Amino acid sequence: MSWAGFAAIFALFFVTHSVPVRPGVKSRITSRIGARGFSFFYSVMSLVMLGVLIWAAGQAPEIWLWPQLAWHRWVIQAGMLVVCLLLALSIARPNPLSFGGGDNKRFDPDRPGIVRVARHPILIALALWSGLHLLANGDLAHVLLFGILGAFAVAGQKLVDRRKRRQLGPDRWHALTTAIARAPLISRPTSWGGAAIRVVAGLTAYGALLWAHPFVIGVAAL
Repeated sequence: MSWAGFAAIFALFFVTHSVPVRPGVKSRITSRIGARGFSFFYSVMSLVMLGVLIWAAGQAPEIWLWPQLAWHRWVIQAGMLVVCLLLALSIARPNPLSFGGGDNKRFDPDRPGIVRVARHPILIALALWSGLHLLANGDLAHVLLFGILGAFAVAGQKLVDRRKRRQLGPDRWHALTTAIARAPLISRPTSWGGAAIRVVAGLTAYGALLWAHPFVIGVAAL
């Protein structure tokens, strides 16, 4: 694949991620398939486009900037366990300050859970995933891939803050962020059973990623 083709797929990746969440576009889609339908549609589309983008990076011309060392993979394996647990503890849980949450009316700012540690846990997981893989993939195409996605995840936190503050209103935003900041860093889960299920789901996803990596990506993770 040429660099022009790689750039075109990268541009398509950002278009498919940014256009559907624009207020006018999102409202039209949501009115037809509902909020849950939109979340499912957007999640599937994001995963498909991410897979296409990773495939394109593997097909681009190889220009190595630094070699992969043995310890790089150990760092990735440890870090990806954190990523999987972070996603498992944050996806579809109440979080009115970010995206990817569910049933935000049940959110208790006095017991914010993972939101006390990370306001945007999904974006932080994406940034961590990008940074870890950037370490072990020193060819130019993958440096661009993981570097840009990581920067997008970091910068996106400010963008989401501005959008949520506008949606909630300054008073509600300030009340929520202040209450969350005052909450204990580690609080008792609303449901121990639910928390256990999420941890098990994270560990299962981690094991599945280790197993599937050579088949999906073409490179063994171990």
